[in-house]
Amino acid sequence: MSELSHKLDESVRLIRTKVQDTPTLGVILGSGLGDFADTLEAKTEIPTSIVPHFAKSTVEGHAGKLVFGKLSGKNVLALKGRVHYYEGYSLEQVTYIVRIMHALGIRSLIVTNAAGGVNPVFTPGDLMIITSHINFFFVNPLRGSNEEQLGPRFPDMESDYDKEYITIAEKIALRLGVKTQRGIYCAGPGPTYETRSEVKMFQKMGADAVGMSTVPEVIVAKHQGMRVLGISCITNLGTGISQTPLSHEEVTATANRVKTSFQSLIAEIIRQIA
Repeated sequence: MSELSHKLDESVRLIRTKVQDTPTLGVILGSGLGDFADTLEAKTEIPTSIVPHFAKSTVEGHAGKLVFGKLSGKNVLALKGRVHYYEGYSLEQVTYIVRIMHALGIRSLIVTNAAGGVNPVFTPGDLMIITSHINFFFVNPLRGSNEEQLGPRFPDMESDYDKEYITIAEKIALRLGVKTQRGIYCAGPGPTYETRSEVKMFQKMGADAVGMSTVPEVIVAKHQGMRVLGISCITNLGTGISQTPLSHEEVTATANRVKTSFQSLIAEIIRQIA
């Protein structure tokens, strides 16, 4: 057994002592969006701090909990508090939650994040359905020896975000009256916000939003054959577009302002795809 497989076995064994139901869908909740986990029914919360080999979240707005619960009878696992590369963790640690979800039997994943809009037509509070991404970490979470039982050495990323899930999400948003955008998400290591020059570069590269997460998680999910839907909450505009200095307080405030529509959209999507 490889070191990663051994770690996963220990993590899953602990989780199974707390929860017996098998979740069918996983949700990773971004900055300021964690309250969605509180809407689940029959919840069991497991602090990530007691899960072997799970890195501790150190960022405000990321509670560090695995929340198992039901939504319309569907078993769901929500991560309330992801960890980030800029916290000093390796990408293996950052993406460990995706490995755990797969080991628990989850094959569909919704990843969410708070992002800065670099598309000038976006406004804070928009929800962007991610159609593809740009990896600006300059490192890949699959670097190193490959474990064939988890996925292929060279995974295809053409369908990085599931086209059927995108269509379902957009139809639900239209029915609910929730404004959404489509766009390409660019992620870098952080923790600094982007400069004016970097924002211009991202725009020329074709990015619509920029953040500090999600991309490594999606790469690992696709490595394992999982279907992925990504949604960004545009919490601010990039430097040079925004007229005010950027801050984490603005990010969490905007996420809190749109949480009702965000939660309604996520809930309806889960009802259809889980």
